[in-house]
Amino acid sequence: MVMRGYLPPLLAKAASVLPLLPLELAARHLLANAMAARPSFASRLGEYAGRTFAVDPADCPFVFLITPDEGRASMRLVRDLSGQDYDARIAAPLLVLLGMIDGTYDGDALFFSRDLVIEGDTGAVLALRNAIENAELNPSVVLGLPKSIRGPFNRATELVFEKLRRTLDAPQPSGPGRKAYPG
Repeated sequence: MVMRGYLPPLLAKAASVLPLLPLELAARHLLANAMAARPSFASRLGEYAGRTFAVDPADCPFVFLITPDEGRASMRLVRDLSGQDYDARIAAPLLVLLGMIDGTYDGDALFFSRDLVIEGDTGAVLALRNAIENAELNPSVVLGLPKSIRGPFNRATELVFEKLRRTLDAPQPSGPGRKAYPG
């Protein structure tokens, strides 16, 4: 059975044999770019800065353990959460999680439609959601691209993700009305 918005099972199975280190290094780099572009991110978490969030792409064979803190963030990738310490778990298909970062999806709507699972410290998750919304992240910012190509790159990325959402029967976008990424 294929679930709404999930990557094809064959792709997930293939990813399960790949080593985590290269993916972890790439993800750390992207997180560092985002934190550098939005230095107030961790301070927007308030008392929840330094908490560990298990971001669980439910259709992938790994989980991101992210701890945003003042001026920096740490990240580890693990195969599963057995024996791991974290304050809150956020689970949804990878495409949905990415859409929450860029504002395509509204976390509240996803939660109530059961396309998003939240466990643990819900206050920390709400603070994280608010910090992400205020950060106004888009693909070119996360990738650290020069301003001169951000607009075209973001528009192209938006088209690719729109096609993926339709192909994978992902939930309909329900974000705050942002149709195009800012340049």
